[in-house]
Amino acid sequence: MNLKKITNFRELGGYRNKNKQMVKKGLLYRSGQLFELDDAQKNYLTATVGIQHIIDMRSEDERAQFPDTTLPGAAYTVLDILKDATTNDASLGHMITEQGDVRENMLATYEQLAMSDSAQAGYHAFIRDLLAAPEPTVFHCFAGKDRTGVGAAIILKLLAVPNETIMADYLLTNQERKTANQVILADLKKQGVPVSQLQTIAVALKVDAAYLAHYFQVIDTKFGSFDQYLRQGLQLTDADVDTFRGLYLQG
Repeated sequence: MNLKKITNFRELGGYRNKNKQMVKKGLLYRSGQLFELDDAQKNYLTATVGIQHIIDMRSEDERAQFPDTTLPGAAYTVLDILKDATTNDASLGHMITEQGDVRENMLATYEQLAMSDSAQAGYHAFIRDLLAAPEPTVFHCFAGKDRTGVGAAIILKLLAVPNETIMADYLLTNQERKTANQVILADLKKQGVPVSQLQTIAVALKVDAAYLAHYFQVIDTKFGSFDQYLRQGLQLTDADVDTFRGLYLQG
């Protein structure tokens, strides 16, 4: 089978936590958007990986412009993480139209990922969905880097995976998206986007350790700790956390 890799698709299973327990394989997958997948890619997700649930964290506009490829038998859930955020640099459209300092804009977006009502409600629903149905699930946004990156970080942090491992998984996006980002920039250049703006978009298409660090710093400042964020921000109970660890850890 001639399989072209799905952009930024990878699993969270296999990581070890601080207690040497392993995140179960075959259940938790993160990805970029699942737009215009070919038959080989669809077959890989359905027959090889066995995806049963797709969680789409994108906006209504993004979903309309780049609809997900339907997978037979897979449930589809929309969680618009940044729906009511005042700052959202996480979509391609915003990257193209946004003015100002890209790093400051991205830091503001990560603050929204911690504090906006839609993000807290969305990540609450995200964890609750994973609690309700521990089955092969892929979650994604546009690039699989910001909304998805935070979603993956929440899962791994909740499972007591070390911060260094969480950051390494987050930064892996820059390697995984290298080709896709080059294609985006080449297409925008053909459309006549100025070089200065292309340089800005190139920065926005990448993740930076400072972004995820800022997300966790905001949580510590506003809630006191990640555990308090889980309980007060995401409205998860101690029983939810214990059950989640029981479902997704082994060893």
